[in-house]
Amino acid sequence: MIFLTALRKELLEQWRSYRLLIVGAVLIVFGIASPLLARLTPELIRLVPNGDALAALVPAPTAADAVAQYAKNMNQFGVVLALLVTMGAVAQEKDKGTAAMMLVKPMPRSVFLMAKFAALSLTFAGSIALAAVGSYVYTRVLFGALDASAWLALNLLFLVFVLVFVALTLLCSTLMRSAVAAGGLAFGGLVVLSILSALPAISQVLPGQLIVWGSGLALGADIAAWPALGVSLALIAISLVGAWLVFERQEL
Repeated sequence: MIFLTALRKELLEQWRSYRLLIVGAVLIVFGIASPLLARLTPELIRLVPNGDALAALVPAPTAADAVAQYAKNMNQFGVVLALLVTMGAVAQEKDKGTAAMMLVKPMPRSVFLMAKFAALSLTFAGSIALAAVGSYVYTRVLFGALDASAWLALNLLFLVFVLVFVALTLLCSTLMRSAVAAGGLAFGGLVVLSILSALPAISQVLPGQLIVWGSGLALGADIAAWPALGVSLALIAISLVGAWLVFERQEL
């Protein structure tokens, strides 16, 4: 009951602060725009000087281009939104003193943190679902149908990928007392993962491989990246447990 009350409070706060609407609007717009951009790329190239000659060198767009554009857009904007929306989740409440007020209800600190992660997870899950439906419909109209189950798998893997950064940023927000400092620390973690992703021996087990796996499934490729999924789930769990251990020992 306490968890549901805390979850309701978090969802209501996300609605009132427009964070839910912002996440949904950004992901839906870029989800729908992905197949459109893939389809219109040759026409856009023709608008630049000597564009006709350049456009003649570009292969006709296919469903693979739409999937690649979707994966690229959702990857980039999903991570950015995860950092921006989550960086003040705990730090801002500690700074304003609202966290101390909530925890004298009494509310266990673990429930306080898990409600925030659950609310953010629901926000991203709902936004990704709507973006996926919009992109699937436009891809079907412009390029032909994709396998629906494979498309679902792509978006579920994308959700796990985004939640890695939500959990990491929530840990950073717990560690710091400023949303800006938490965002900077989380961005540093993103840079570290990006550097590690450039190493072939390590990249195969990092969260970014989930996007490659999902994109391949959507295009009918027989590939898998189970180690990357395991590492991603482990990072989420470690970040949440770490945030709880730190938060339990903090003076508010």
